[in-house]
Amino acid sequence: MAQRCTHLADLRDVEPRTPNGCEECLAIGSRWVHLRLCLTCGHVGCCDNSPNRHATKHFHQTKHPVMRSFETGEDWAWCYVDKLFIEPAPRPL
Repeated sequence: MAQRCTHLADLRDVEPRTPNGCEECLAIGSRWVHLRLCLTCGHVGCCDNSPNRHATKHFHQTKHPVMRSFETGEDWAWCYVDKLFIEPAPRPL
C-alpha cells in the first residue's frame, strides 16, 4: 500500500502573500531559483536549491507541513513531515 500524506485535511485555499517572489528574499534583496507556496498560510519561499532555502526554513519555524511548487507548469507538492512527494498537487478539501 502506498504511503499517504496525513496532512491533506489541514490544507487551505491560500493566496500567495508575495506573488512576485520569495517573501524573505524580496525583503533582503537576495535571489532565488524556484518558489514554493505554503498550503497552510500562503507564505512564498525559495527552494532548497536557492541560497537561502526559505521554504524549508518556513517549515522549521512554523511546522506547516505541505508546500506546493509555485512555478508555472508544475503541479506537485511536498509534505515535510511525511517526507512525501505528491503529484498532482493536492487541492484544499
